[in-house]
Amino acid sequence: MPGWGTGRGGGLASWRNPTDIMIFETTGIGKRYTRGMAKRSQDRVLRGKTTGTRSRQSATGTMLPDARRSPRFAGIPTFCRYPRIEDVEARGQALDWAIYGVPYDGGVTYRPGARFGPRAIRVESQYVKRYSIEYDVDVTEVLSIADAGDAPVAPYSAEGNARVQAEFCRGVQERHPGVRLLAVGGDHTVAYANLLATHERFGAGQGLALVHFDSHLDTVDAVWDERWGHASVFRRAIEAGTVDPQAMLSIGIKGPLNSRDDLAFARDRGVTVLTAEQFRAGGKVAVRAFLKRMGRRPVYVTFDIDCVDPAFAPGTGTPSVGGLTSSEALQAIRSLGGIDLAGADVVEVLPDRDVAGITSLMAAHVIFELLCLSAIRR
Repeated sequence: MPGWGTGRGGGLASWRNPTDIMIFETTGIGKRYTRGMAKRSQDRVLRGKTTGTRSRQSATGTMLPDARRSPRFAGIPTFCRYPRIEDVEARGQALDWAIYGVPYDGGVTYRPGARFGPRAIRVESQYVKRYSIEYDVDVTEVLSIADAGDAPVAPYSAEGNARVQAEFCRGVQERHPGVRLLAVGGDHTVAYANLLATHERFGAGQGLALVHFDSHLDTVDAVWDERWGHASVFRRAIEAGTVDPQAMLSIGIKGPLNSRDDLAFARDRGVTVLTAEQFRAGGKVAVRAFLKRMGRRPVYVTFDIDCVDPAFAPGTGTPSVGGLTSSEALQAIRSLGGIDLAGADVVEVLPDRDVAGITSLMAAHVIFELLCLSAIRR
C-alpha cells in the first residue's frame, strides 16, 4: 500500500497501513466531530477508496480529479474542481449541493466589478482541497457536489435579475429533488433569489433562519430612489416573508454608518446584531445562544466578503476597515457547527481590486467551510 505523504501536494499523515494512523485531536469546534481517523481510513481501504486511481468516488460522494495525477493548474476551472452538473446528471447520480455563479453587479452602490467574481473564485478555488483537518471530514466522500455553471442574468435590473435567477434555481431543484443551492456572486442582491428558492423547499411555512456575515446590515429601504440593490436585499427578503427577522443573526457589522437610523429596521424587528468588536469580545457565546434558540430549524448562511478586513480581503466594492481577520472569519463559520445548512451564498468579491487573488482564494475557502458544515451532519 503506497503511503500518503505530507506537504504541498495534499494528503494526510504518512502511513503504512490503516492501523498505524494516529487519532487526531483536533482543536476548536472541529474537536466535537472527530470520529477517529484510524477507523475511517481502514474503512476506506476496505472499500477500495485509497487506491491510486485517477478519480476517487464513493456511492454518494463527488467525482474529483486526483491532484497527484491531474495538476491543479490544468483543465477547465470549476468550483473547487467539483464536476460539472451535466456530468453528474449523465451518471444519474443524486446531488446534495449545486454551486453556481451569478455574474451580476447591477445593484452596487459604490465600486462595480463583482460580476467577475464567480470566474475569479473558480480559478483560485483550484487549490482548495477535499479533507478538513478541523472536522476530520472529506467533503467529497460525504457529499455529492457539482458546479451548476452560471445563472443567466438581467444586467440592467436587480429586481429582474432576481426573477431570472430564481427560475434558474427552480430548474436545478426540479432536476435534482432535495438539492441545496450555494450561490457565488456577484453583488449581495443575488442572495434574494437563492433565499427565495431555498425558502420554497425548506421554509415549512415560516421564514428562514439566517446567519448573515457582513460589514453592513443591508436593510436600507432605498438608495437613489431604487428599492432593489445590495443595500436593501434583506429588507426585501424580510418583507416577503422569506427571512424571519427574529431568527436572523448578523455578524461583523461595523461603521461608520450614514446615520443611527440605519440600525432601526433591524433593531425594531428583532434581528440579532453582533458587531465585529462584539464578536471578538465574546461572539462565540452569543452564536451558541442563537443556535440553541433556533433548535432544529434549517439555517441559511450568507457571507459578504467585506466582513473580512480589507487587509486580508481587499478585493471588494465597499471595503470597511476593522473587520475580521481571515482566521477569525473561518472560526466564525466553524462556530456554526451542527446547523442544518439549507442554502448559502458567498458574495461581493471584486477581482479588479484584489491583490494576488487573495480575496477570491478566501471566498473559495469560505465555500469549502460551508460545505463542511453540511458534511459533518451526515
